[in-house]
Amino acid sequence: MIVDDIGRDFQEKVAEQVRIAAEGIDRYRVFTPFRFEDGDHLSIVLKRDMLSWTLSDEGHTFMRLTYDMDEADLLSGTRQQIISDALSVFRLEDRGGELVLNIPDDQYGDALFSFVQALLKIADVSYLSREVVRRTFKEDFRKFLSDIVSEERREFDWFDHHLDPSGKYTVDCRINGMPRPIYAYALLNDSQTRDATIALHQFSEWNIDFHPIGIFENQEDISRNVLARFSDVCGRQFSSLAGNQDRIERFVKERIARSAE
Repeated sequence: MIVDDIGRDFQEKVAEQVRIAAEGIDRYRVFTPFRFEDGDHLSIVLKRDMLSWTLSDEGHTFMRLTYDMDEADLLSGTRQQIISDALSVFRLEDRGGELVLNIPDDQYGDALFSFVQALLKIADVSYLSREVVRRTFKEDFRKFLSDIVSEERREFDWFDHHLDPSGKYTVDCRINGMPRPIYAYALLNDSQTRDATIALHQFSEWNIDFHPIGIFENQEDISRNVLARFSDVCGRQFSSLAGNQDRIERFVKERIARSAE
């Protein structure tokens, strides 16, 4: 099958936007509209492997995943199972980190469709990694405050039942028992920081008197504009939970002690 015919088969079976470009003898770059979460396109090469044609990512997919996690994490637990299932279902080979699919019986379009599906499925392990981080950070936040604040003084996922009966504006942890309670937020990303900003604005509109604090998983991950708007409503911030626990504990206990005077 000539290259033009391969290109047409790709377009008919996968997407009209697919195109191929020669990069050498029996080697072609395959451009598709499919992207990873960060906007980068999938890396796909069509090349001859001995007597057959193959599709390859040339190690690009696994390389991307190791930007955010250790290579060993890909070889164990749920991540390994997701990858193994994708390789099995779509009949890909893992050749030392290079993902390869042999194209049977001139079924170029069908093979490309399967290859794209497999790469996107394998890339899903990055979602799992972020979810683990998110869950761990929230758990660490709750455990830390539970250790330094007595149970009767704290309430997680609090909202004002009188002014906000539907619970639209929540506080990750309200530390009460004082004239000005502490509203503490655990902030992992831009979305959570925006939500906290909106909630703090609303509490101010309701003339609630409180001490807001923001505790970030990593403040450097928050975009400049989002952080600036949050800073307008929350002056007391901690760039991370790890490494700032003593300072956070001191701040909270000082507020509690002043209320008892």
